[in-house]
Amino acid sequence: MSLRAYSNAQRVVETPRDTEYRLFAEITRRLIEVKDLPRHDNGVIEAIHRNKRLWSTLMADCSRDGNSLPESTRASIISLALWVDRHSSAVMRGQESVDDLVAVNRTIMEGLAQRPAAA
Repeated sequence: MSLRAYSNAQRVVETPRDTEYRLFAEITRRLIEVKDLPRHDNGVIEAIHRNKRLWSTLMADCSRDGNSLPESTRASIISLALWVDRHSSAVMRGQESVDDLVAVNRTIMEGLAQRPAAA
């Protein structure tokens, strides 16, 4: 019961930016945990798939007309999402490293961690 209350309270005080940061942190941590496992390992497949889903969701959101981000930021996110998709496929083929996916996610997390200056 108390865990549910904590989760509900967290959702109330967590901003969308906080939620995005938390999701990136969870997914990035998992990518780091599985990076040295064989590419056919279920943990690797799940981590790569979850990361691709996150980026696909961001791309879809940035493609919507009602998105309030600046157009250049939206275009950059869409471009990164497309790169993540291609790079993830190369990782699964054993041609690329998970490290690049981790680096991109960490860069996004750094940006999400920055708080806008108070007006």
